[in-house]
Amino acid sequence: MTDKKNVLVVDDDIDLLEQVSFVLASEGYHVIRAQGQKEGEEALLTTIPDLAVLDLMMENMDSGFVLCHHVKRLYPETPVILLTAVKAATGLDFHPQSDEAASWVKADLVLDKPVRPEQLRAEARRLMKL
Repeated sequence: MTDKKNVLVVDDDIDLLEQVSFVLASEGYHVIRAQGQKEGEEALLTTIPDLAVLDLMMENMDSGFVLCHHVKRLYPETPVILLTAVKAATGLDFHPQSDEAASWVKADLVLDKPVRPEQLRAEARRLMKL
């Protein structure tokens, strides 16, 4: 890649933060890591991401949704991927099934954890139109 794309990765689990960051950095992206919602919000004040990859549940159960809203309010064109383990843990599905649900979720894509590296790479390229 000649023009490195900025990818913001936010997760409160340091192991998952490292794994997702490694996968995206290995594709040549400039990865900005934030451990949790607060650090993610701070990063948004200094960096315009070309893509944001956010954990759904961090400090608060709605941290990912809140952070997603911040991204879309500040940078409406920035695609957002929400990563979630909620379905595996509870059986609840946060994939928007209707236009109404999509209107409040705001994410461009919801992926269940654990996400396969090749799937994450492909979706990042697709969403950034690379």
